[in-house]
Amino acid sequence: MNVALSDIDYVVLLVYVIFLLFVGFYFSRKRKNNDDLFLGGRNLTWWQIGFSIFSANAGPMMLVGFAGIGYTHGIVAGNFEWLAWVFLLLLAMVFIPHYHATKISTMPQFLLLRYGKRSYRFLTFYSLFSILVVWLGGSFYAGGLLISQIFGWTLFQAMIIVAVIAASFTTMGGLKAVVSTGVFQSVIIILTSIILTILALKKIGGIEELVRETPASHWKLFRPATDPEYSWIAIILGYPVVAVYYWCTDQTIVQKVLAAKNIKEGQYGAVFVSALKIIMPFIFIFPGIMCFVLFKDIARPDNAYMTMVKHLMPHGLLGLSVSALIAALMDTVSSGLNSFTTVFTLDVVNRNKKLNEKQIRHTGRLVTVLAAAVSLFIAMLFSWSGKGFFDLTQGLASILAPPLSVVFLAGVLWKRANNTAAEFVLFGGGLLCAVLGVCHILNFPYKGFWPHFLLLSFYTFLALAVLMIVISVVTKPVYGQPLPSVAETNRRFKHDSKRVWIFWAILALIMLLIYILFN
Repeated sequence: MNVALSDIDYVVLLVYVIFLLFVGFYFSRKRKNNDDLFLGGRNLTWWQIGFSIFSANAGPMMLVGFAGIGYTHGIVAGNFEWLAWVFLLLLAMVFIPHYHATKISTMPQFLLLRYGKRSYRFLTFYSLFSILVVWLGGSFYAGGLLISQIFGWTLFQAMIIVAVIAASFTTMGGLKAVVSTGVFQSVIIILTSIILTILALKKIGGIEELVRETPASHWKLFRPATDPEYSWIAIILGYPVVAVYYWCTDQTIVQKVLAAKNIKEGQYGAVFVSALKIIMPFIFIFPGIMCFVLFKDIARPDNAYMTMVKHLMPHGLLGLSVSALIAALMDTVSSGLNSFTTVFTLDVVNRNKKLNEKQIRHTGRLVTVLAAAVSLFIAMLFSWSGKGFFDLTQGLASILAPPLSVVFLAGVLWKRANNTAAEFVLFGGGLLCAVLGVCHILNFPYKGFWPHFLLLSFYTFLALAVLMIVISVVTKPVYGQPLPSVAETNRRFKHDSKRVWIFWAILALIMLLIYILFN
């Protein structure tokens, strides 16, 4: 599907690309040290953190993938957004105090303090692998599909363009540039999606007509246990495993929190992104449902969002909508590149050979370019798998999640968890998950052999959690240190979280009302 852009649309697109490169150049001149490159100088405020996480999260998978699920299944995909607040609460009130108390720069460094060197080395390479495969490989693949739909290019040509722009932008500006454009890009994404939703509702004739023209199952957040794709059992059991991994331990997400001025700003940032996620199903999933009503004769799930944009947005706004899609793509890719560079430079290169400030910056730029190149190759492998990119990326994330979810939760919540247990779970569980991931991608031994990827994630998590508990009970720690409790950490930093808890209580009430409405 080729989108017919006018001259004014191309002007809007050109202005956006120039803006990106300008921001990258600007922050490259302002950057003073490596904390600026990797952690934005540890000076980010709550609204910068919230918008940046939102923008990194609202990638092509959200804009295009969620619209596709809305087209075929309705509002059920809203669970992936509306349940996230529970785990952002866990991040804010449990993980953030510990992360700031230890002054870490990467997730592997946290495991170094808690469990020792072997766990640290494992997570270093596991994090690099997950960023390359899930974040970057998946984003390049989805972005290539998106860009090729818009401009009529081949998939490979589109991915090359994405890689060049994102790598250039990230190498120049670092995390400050990623965060700064994330704020701008979040606003564009939200505004254009709201406009698209309003225009579609107007064409349909209002919400009542929309409900009348769609199957009743499209408006149920919890589908029957017998549903082969989105049963309520799979969501309730499997989603928490993935969510702990994604929101609380993933370098690309948590890096924004690590860059906060203090614990309070990090916690408010998590609250803010939780509030933003309330609106995401309404502006990302609803367009897919409305496409089912308006254009089911000409649209497919994978191009539902673009079909709506092409047929409803007037010129000028069409260019802005395309810019929003590219903005979402670029922020996701640049966040992934920055996170990969941070982990590889600080936890691989600098640990083995001490570098000065200048050498670290040069290494970081080189690593960014190499990561982009490797991710392009991975994206091409994805394109040959025959799977939709939402199921592909979500499935991979679900399969990679269990070892890290177990080890991080145990490390923060249970003082008895020790290094021996962590190593068994990480190395044994990591190998198991790698094998399951390959089988999932290749549909081995045959399609339909494995349970739903969320259920598979839960079963693996349960087995590894039991292993963690048993080994921790029967063995003594050799290395590593238990962390202070959250209360002890808050007292140490003289941090009062009462106001933060009030905001979480308000969010919980809103979410309860939403789930009552859609069930």
